[in-house]
Amino acid sequence: MKKLRVAFCGTPDFSVPTLDLLVNHPHIELCYVISMPDRPAGRGMELKSPEVIEYAKAKKIPYFQTENINKETDFLKKLKISELDFVVVLAFAQFLGTEMLTLAKIGAFNIHTSILPKYRGAAPIQYALLNGDSETGVSIQKMVKKMDAGDLVHFQTLKISATENGGQLYTRLKYQAALAMNDLILKVLDNKVTYSPQDESYVSFAPTLKKEDGLLKFSTKSTKEILNLIRALDPWPGTYCFLNGKRLKVLMAENYHSKIPAGSAKNDMGSLIVGCLDGSLRLCEVQLEGKKAGSDKELLNGIKTEIIISEN
Repeated sequence: MKKLRVAFCGTPDFSVPTLDLLVNHPHIELCYVISMPDRPAGRGMELKSPEVIEYAKAKKIPYFQTENINKETDFLKKLKISELDFVVVLAFAQFLGTEMLTLAKIGAFNIHTSILPKYRGAAPIQYALLNGDSETGVSIQKMVKKMDAGDLVHFQTLKISATENGGQLYTRLKYQAALAMNDLILKVLDNKVTYSPQDESYVSFAPTLKKEDGLLKFSTKSTKEILNLIRALDPWPGTYCFLNGKRLKVLMAENYHSKIPAGSAKNDMGSLIVGCLDGSLRLCEVQLEGKKAGSDKELLNGIKTEIIISEN
């Protein structure tokens, strides 16, 4: 059986399992890996390649790095004469223009970690947790110029655990993405790819999160909303409030039996309790600025004054 000729566009570690699948698939010939340029990283700010480029180097796969693939006229010509069957895109961090979308025989396919049209955008994993969803999944859509709006060619659902955080769901979905890609390859080989338009009436968005989105507003949020935010933003960008004027990272919290006024805080026999709109939470694992992470009891042992929780 003839191998399918493919180019892969991706950048972070999330993309690597799918890239690995393509490299090792018996019916795929991976022609190019395309990614972002090297960036300064670490304390020494030395240049570091994206994870997919590190993988490509290790496997001796031809690769190309650019800030904007759409402006790379010579490389696009090279891709065109490569007679690609399709292009796979996963966490690439660039929009593809018309030439890139149409140069392969059956087009470009984007792997997205939600059940489209729900949560179009950069942060679908976090928004599923923010909203307390019980399931999410992986969608593969044939790419068009509009963000995440192409016809669906494959999707798989995935149950979300009640205690799962952003990092854990991220890890599960990066491997689920590879499994979904394998299913699409089988459909292509069997000539069984179907194209289902997305229902625009069900569209929702998951825009890029910022560090400020992690601010915990106990006085205006329910306990469930606060717990969902802590789950969703763990490990990045993390959640925080201010304790006696100092920034306090909140790493873990749980419901607490006694109720206190929303936005207030108290030391309840070594437990740091904060009131929300409908109940209270214990901030059981925290990190005060300039200190190591630890339990609320360890934190409170070093505080002899009144405890004031605030948003600034």
